[in-house]
Amino acid sequence: MADSDSGAGGAQQLRDIPVDWEALEDAFENNAPEVHSYLHLHSGEVLRVVDGIADPEMHSRIAADTTYMRIEPVSSREQYRWMERFIPMVDEGELRDQLSAAIDGKGAFRRFKDVLMTYGTERERWFAFRSERLRVFMEAWLGAHGLAPTARPAWPAEEPPEPMVATPDTLSARRKSSAEALRKQLRELADALGARDLEKVTTFAEFVKARRAARGFAHRSDTATHVGEGDAPSPETGPHATVTSGEMPAADDEEATPSSRKRPAAR
Repeated sequence: MADSDSGAGGAQQLRDIPVDWEALEDAFENNAPEVHSYLHLHSGEVLRVVDGIADPEMHSRIAADTTYMRIEPVSSREQYRWMERFIPMVDEGELRDQLSAAIDGKGAFRRFKDVLMTYGTERERWFAFRSERLRVFMEAWLGAHGLAPTARPAWPAEEPPEPMVATPDTLSARRKSSAEALRKQLRELADALGARDLEKVTTFAEFVKARRAARGFAHRSDTATHVGEGDAPSPETGPHATVTSGEMPAADDEEATPSSRKRPAAR
């Protein structure tokens, strides 16, 4: 924890710290029990540790490090009061009634945000109102721990990189490297998801796969059309049902049985 020595006249000596306000605001707002946030007293950076994802020993290591301070987020009760105070500030009576009904019972925070989704102006006013309340809490918390926020140092200007000539080989290598990185990230995310979330992700992945296959077929069909109307379609470019980008196919769309496909008309 930051030291708070007393100088002449008993005045508290504050420690200057370049606070990352955006990250600190997120930490004060997020009061989920599995999320723990820490402020680095030298850099002003905010470290977030999530139970079940981070190293189990990380908490003990950070607790023993005097350069980190635990951030106490704003309680759910206080954030609920913010919603209650904001509702009377809304001009439209119908929206006030919807917001009042939304904060009644469990799931109030999510319903409150859902209602504001279709009211852009009031939604921005809510974000500004909430940020102002968070700022008051953050400044009070910093002052109570003897910390004085200062401007963060600007990153030094970098020389613009020399232009690179993109060749087919370099583009292919770049795409392959990016794909491998994304696959690794996807595997890490999958390890942290539950069965229900994995089912949703799998369904969406099947949808993307089916849409890509449909687009490839459409491209082949256009190419065959330009060859000549008298050419018979090959088995690979024959008539199949296509999926538009605005439709969500079933997860097992590619494994449809022959009976589910369109049959030719009887002669």
